[in-house]
Amino acid sequence: MSTPLVSEPQDIDVATLGHRIRHFRIRRGLTLDDLGAAAGVAASQLSLIENGKREPRISLLGALAAALGVQTADLLSTEPPDERAALEIELARSQRGPLYASLGLPAVKPTKGTPTETLRSLVGLHRELSRRASEAIATPEEARRANTELRERMRAQHNYIPEIEELAEQQVRASGHVRGALTHREVSVMAEKLGFELIYVNDLPRSARSITDLENGRIYLPPASIPGGHGLRSMALQAMAHRLLGHTRPKSYADFLRQRLEINYFAACCLMPRDAAVGFLQQAKKDKDVAVEDFRDAFGVTHEAAALRLTNLATSHLDMTMHFLRVGDDGALYKGYENDGLPLPTDVTGSIEGQVVCRKWGARTAFTHTNRTTELYQYTDTPAGTYWCATQTGTTAEGGFSISIGVPFDEAKWFRGRETTVRAESRCPDESCCKRPPADLSGRWAGKAWPSARLHAHILSPLPSGSFPGVDDSDVYAFLEAHSGA
Repeated sequence: MSTPLVSEPQDIDVATLGHRIRHFRIRRGLTLDDLGAAAGVAASQLSLIENGKREPRISLLGALAAALGVQTADLLSTEPPDERAALEIELARSQRGPLYASLGLPAVKPTKGTPTETLRSLVGLHRELSRRASEAIATPEEARRANTELRERMRAQHNYIPEIEELAEQQVRASGHVRGALTHREVSVMAEKLGFELIYVNDLPRSARSITDLENGRIYLPPASIPGGHGLRSMALQAMAHRLLGHTRPKSYADFLRQRLEINYFAACCLMPRDAAVGFLQQAKKDKDVAVEDFRDAFGVTHEAAALRLTNLATSHLDMTMHFLRVGDDGALYKGYENDGLPLPTDVTGSIEGQVVCRKWGARTAFTHTNRTTELYQYTDTPAGTYWCATQTGTTAEGGFSISIGVPFDEAKWFRGRETTVRAESRCPDESCCKRPPADLSGRWAGKAWPSARLHAHILSPLPSGSFPGVDDSDVYAFLEAHSGA
């Protein structure tokens, strides 16, 4: 058994020690002067010891124990002598902690006249404050559970929200839009009708996509699109959606995620309006030439936005089931949807985010495709049946990613690329498919390799504890203060 290089601290609990000395002194009816004289220490020094502000020498502890008629071990016990002492000790420790310090409130110093019931209430408040802080730290797990529940609800309704579809249609028509891609000018008109002006600035807090100044009627946006997906039109529409959908401050992570889904859905409905999008896709289906790239170009959006919008409309308006995947170049699934039975990888909670997809799926084989500027078409045989997919790759500062849409074999007849001869077989979740190394490699390298894993530090950190998950209130308020007179 190895020995730790750094030893655990063995410090005396001076707060408990001081309370135990006071407890035994009062029980014997001694004053500070009486005990100090018996133990050979000044009453002022003894007072500091009893208040936990000074640690006594071992020799002095022996003298104090003798004067009090107890063993030294009795003084060094880690148990508070009574309930009141325990409450005072816990209150002092709580008020010295960073959590209480962050509130900027003065410390409460109990006196002899402080009722024990008051101490119980104060300690109870500190315990609840600590519990809520611990709960906030656990929000990544909470978010995964909430996101899984939200994904299942959307799957049950075929990723379609008719109320938001209708609201978006009304707003787009009111902007004067007729056909083609929604313009920046038309988005500005939509904002003006809601009483807002769109302002582009360089100093938005990093934690915010946009900031809405409700008092002055301004929506602040970055000067350029976010690489990998969020265009300026989309961000402006998302900000407006909060107002149009009557959102209030989220009370839970589930509430926050629902709101985020709704504003993204509204933005997509505006950029690819239902009636125009359905008409375009129905004609493409009639021609047996459905293609995400054409849909994308017709409405001037990103490939990912077009692929996701297709999932909104496919079942409700095109009578087909399908799936969508966004996968990192490390194989991790960032975002996924299916109502066609594709067996997405999940953890024990049912969450798909962060799970590794099969190496044989087109979402991963596309990274090895020689010409990555064009879509890869592929048929994949799985335990759940055969699926066709179309995959496009892209790159952000964080690395490469792929966007895939796919359908069961019988639905492939409606899509461009159905003639592909590329075919693969996936046996996942059977680990022998792609997760377990071949026997010859295991025999050669087992016990001879020691990789050093890369730690993603963000997984150890809680989200900023602002009014909205992931957004730092102090940055937002400082930003608004700086721009309020603009």
